[in-house]
Amino acid sequence: MSAQTLQLAWRDPAEHWEEAVPLGDGRLGAMVFGGADGRYQVNDATVWSGTPALAAAELRRVVAGGAGPERLAEVRELLAAGDLDRAEAVLMTFEGRYSQEFLPFVDLHVRIPEAVVAGGEPARVLDLDRAFVEEALEVGGARLTRISCVEEHALVIEIDSDEPLPEVRVELSSPLRELARASHAAPGDLTLDVAVPVDGAPLHEPSVVPPLRYAAADDDWDGFATAALAVRSDGTTEADDSGLTIRHARRLLIALSSSTRAESWWAGADDEGRSVSRETIRDRARARAAEALGAHAARHTGSALTRHPAAARFAIGGQREGRWEIDGDVLHGDDDMLRATVAAEYGRYLLTASSRAGGPAANLQGIWNGELRPAWSSNYTLNINTQMNYWAAGPLGLPEAAEPQLALVERIARTGRDVARELYGARGWVAHHNSDLWGWSLPVGMGRGAPSWAIWMMGGVWLCHSLWDQYEFDGDVALLRDRIWPLLRGATEFCLDWLQLDASGAGHFSPSTSPENMYRDADGTPRALGLTATMDRELIRALFQRALRAIDTVDPGDPLRGEITAALATIPLPGIGRDGRLLEWSVEVPEHEPAHRHLSPLVGLHPLDLVTPQATPELAEASRSFLDARGPGAMGWSWAWKIALRARLGDGDAAHALLAEALTPYSGDARRHGPVDGSEWGGLLPNLFSTHPPFQIDGNLGFPAGIAELLLQSHGGVVHLLPALPAAWPYGRVDGLRARGGIAVDLEWADGGLVRAVLHNLRPEAVAVRGRHSGADFDVELAANGRSVVTNPPHPSPSGTDDGVRALTVRNS
Repeated sequence: MSAQTLQLAWRDPAEHWEEAVPLGDGRLGAMVFGGADGRYQVNDATVWSGTPALAAAELRRVVAGGAGPERLAEVRELLAAGDLDRAEAVLMTFEGRYSQEFLPFVDLHVRIPEAVVAGGEPARVLDLDRAFVEEALEVGGARLTRISCVEEHALVIEIDSDEPLPEVRVELSSPLRELARASHAAPGDLTLDVAVPVDGAPLHEPSVVPPLRYAAADDDWDGFATAALAVRSDGTTEADDSGLTIRHARRLLIALSSSTRAESWWAGADDEGRSVSRETIRDRARARAAEALGAHAARHTGSALTRHPAAARFAIGGQREGRWEIDGDVLHGDDDMLRATVAAEYGRYLLTASSRAGGPAANLQGIWNGELRPAWSSNYTLNINTQMNYWAAGPLGLPEAAEPQLALVERIARTGRDVARELYGARGWVAHHNSDLWGWSLPVGMGRGAPSWAIWMMGGVWLCHSLWDQYEFDGDVALLRDRIWPLLRGATEFCLDWLQLDASGAGHFSPSTSPENMYRDADGTPRALGLTATMDRELIRALFQRALRAIDTVDPGDPLRGEITAALATIPLPGIGRDGRLLEWSVEVPEHEPAHRHLSPLVGLHPLDLVTPQATPELAEASRSFLDARGPGAMGWSWAWKIALRARLGDGDAAHALLAEALTPYSGDARRHGPVDGSEWGGLLPNLFSTHPPFQIDGNLGFPAGIAELLLQSHGGVVHLLPALPAAWPYGRVDGLRARGGIAVDLEWADGGLVRAVLHNLRPEAVAVRGRHSGADFDVELAANGRSVVTNPPHPSPSGTDDGVRALTVRNS
């Protein structure tokens, strides 16, 4: 295989899931094990437990139990009176059951008996640019390649051998309940129908038996899915009850596709009153497999390209293209800049592989899960993780990858309107800690979930900020007007009704929690409730500001403007403690867990832009002190957030140290659920997945976002070149980074300073850009679809050496 692309190589086939290599196209995900057994663990992004009706039914049950606006008023009165125990007990009656689970779908085995890794070759090579896995194998004296990719909604496997293979065995099974299977030697097809559970109990509830419940005869929703397999070869095919046997073939093409009822629901073609038949689902799966085979055969292997044509390419240290061994070069190598390049590129690859327009959003594990009861249900966790999954979409130029998050928020808002009205007597819509494919918006916990994590009403507000970033990077006013602003408006309405005023007229929010953290009261008791969290204030303050900007852009006459303006004036800025740290709550209180993994009060620094060293230096320094006190990382997503925060503060070397920690190989038990208190850190698994443990993809997807922030920032109306370049990265280049406003930026640097930056205007109208590098500001006028080159040549000192003084030169072209 040519090494003119970025390739990652593993020496051996995978024995365990955490060693397998991921492929995906946003709908179908596969973990490639390789070797003679040829296992592929396959997921479909729409195979979740649950039904569309569960959220509404659970809301009715919670309301019937007494939760609602009157009880909310009681909670607020108890909190105001200082009766925190009683307030907590009453508030927990607002909790519904848990959100549903993302489930494994099928296992495919493409066995080649007695195959071994070809001499001198790695066992598996993942091409990150062309999105396929290649294996070089030998059977007896025959040499063969097996290439796997996911395209056209299908896992496609191509086998080419220089001699006829005695046997290839193809088998298909599922950990879910099997409904029916059929195999046909001619034309070499398999179908497997499975039932998808209509209810799933998460690991939080180990006593629930059975943990997965399938539909009964009287259930309204019959969740089911079909996997269809098509095989074409130049050999002979025999079928039996468990699969296909192909003999004497030199060339095989295998395609596995799927179709589900939930997919039809997601696409709007199915609802509770109009089901899609199993025959329709089965026919669609068969057709997709056949179409994928035909399309793949018409092209050449490796033509699938998950990377958006204009997406960023990183070469920190100058090296990118090549075949890099995971053990020797990446996990245990000494090239720090190559490791950073791989982290950025692998995160970009995983985002495009797990999130594509038309499909569901990437969940806690992206699109890859091998467990019937995955950690945290492999759901959408809205207090950081789902948002972090998409932080890199804007800076890396991946608008198509960002679209599923917008579609998810639209579904959450539909159920969230009923929750806002019935539970809180509020306008608009609300979401809490978790969600799922069906748009769950209730608090979870079944009346037993600790308020520190289960009771948080800002999940939807934070999601809206992710959508605002999506708009800002592309500048698509039609997208803002038609899809994003209606969601921001609904979240704004909820927050306007959620706002409370104290006797002095200052705004506060009750109840309020700082996600998953607690403080200690005067008696030393850990508490989650009773004080307004800084995070709530910052999320709502930024939401009101952005709502006003949206109104100016799409609807200047919106009557909500006056209400927002008045409310915004009541929200105080974050407080600073006696030790100089930003406060996590509205008053200074003893911390229960000083090194807590969440950085919630710093949300105004990143990903928002309320706090910057230039505009709010005191708050920026208080944020720095807060970060210093929290210490280094604990698990992937926490490292990624700290890296981005340090980048916003200009602390490149501190960010680099955090990244070095995060990219350390993890040597513990990857299946064990590690403690969340930071006493045991995570790292990278053998397949480079970031682990808590267990595996969560938000770390992998957060790393490129943090790395991008070190190289380019564009919040606050300024395009800042190399704002936090670590000293350990003295030279390198990156092409195709994005700045807000539809600007693409190519950067090259050497000796720790800018050499050249090219700014491309991707929009059909001229734009003025304010830029900054190394303390010097510059202005650029970019013509429609035009570009400008910023150079920073060294000026030698009289001794003939570079004295570090450079003068920016701007040239339009």
